[in-house]
Amino acid sequence: MSEIKKEKELLRLPAEKLYAHEIEALKKDDKDAVPAGWQMSPKAVLKFIIGGKAGGIDIIPKYIGYNRLAEVAIATLLTDRALLLIGEPGTAKSWLSENLSAAVYNDSTKVIQGTAGTSEEQIRYSWNYALLIAEGPSERALIKSPVMTAMEDGGIARVEEISRCQSEVQDALISILSEKTIAINELGRDVAAKRGFSIIATANTRDKGVNDMSAALKRRFNIVTLPSPSDLETETGIVKKRVGEIAANYSLKAKIPADEAVSRVVTVFRELRSGQTLDAKQKVKPPTGVVSTAEAISLLTNAMALAGSFGDGSVRDEDIAAGLTGAVVKDEEKDMVAWNEYLENIMKKRGAAWHGLYKACRDFAG
Repeated sequence: MSEIKKEKELLRLPAEKLYAHEIEALKKDDKDAVPAGWQMSPKAVLKFIIGGKAGGIDIIPKYIGYNRLAEVAIATLLTDRALLLIGEPGTAKSWLSENLSAAVYNDSTKVIQGTAGTSEEQIRYSWNYALLIAEGPSERALIKSPVMTAMEDGGIARVEEISRCQSEVQDALISILSEKTIAINELGRDVAAKRGFSIIATANTRDKGVNDMSAALKRRFNIVTLPSPSDLETETGIVKKRVGEIAANYSLKAKIPADEAVSRVVTVFRELRSGQTLDAKQKVKPPTGVVSTAEAISLLTNAMALAGSFGDGSVRDEDIAAGLTGAVVKDEEKDMVAWNEYLENIMKKRGAAWHGLYKACRDFAG
């Protein structure tokens, strides 16, 4: 089976494969100096992130926001400091992290997913215990972490949701980021980082206080805060773009939702997030969960799946209503009250353009 056919069968491709043609075009078109360990210059990386043209190839934007934030993030990777991307859910932290790794090093797969169960061994190294018992400590028995592999290769390791890791796991990064080495005491050797090595971590501001990062660890990072989309038009554009990309990847047999439908979903989410209507004239009771940009993208993608599988391929209000209710109502007792108030006090009074969505949501909510 050819590599291309194998890739088409994968549910999700990493960014370096998904945008391989863009990366090759940027490398060929790149006239600037390429830092040690990088595959293209910082300016080419920036173009990959914010979009542009390279040798006649359109480079689609991977991050829509303040270009200066992307520049700061790229510049950080040129230094000895690691990069920490923080922000609300849905501000494209993981997406930016993945695409930066793909552009700089052509490998975004060296990932540690931060959870309460993440161990220190996942940051440093562990052992194949069958071989360890049979042979004792040996290179064959050593299981390298993504961080160790990135250090040896001069690449980038990603740590997702770092504030979800226990404090002792976070502290394992301090010596790595300071000394740029990992000591393997059992083998009597150290692994030293090659030029180009860096770590990109992400943290969710909604998780603040879960396992707050120590001041010592924060000092090892350059922190870039990614804001939520500043206005309705920007967020609508981001949502529509990502829905189109995901729908193409999953081959959903449905049309991209109309601009008006996307705008309505984003309007609902922005108002519930902010606790007031867009014109600031009326207060809105926010739900307990996070109605983020990522949730809006997921909602509309699911609506397309419904329309393609059980409808005529056109996304209807009924397809959106089920996802809206599920996205808002995470706590049945508290959120259903907030959602019903929003339906009756805000959506119902918006006139004919919103009547179909209101009725569908009302019917679904019961």
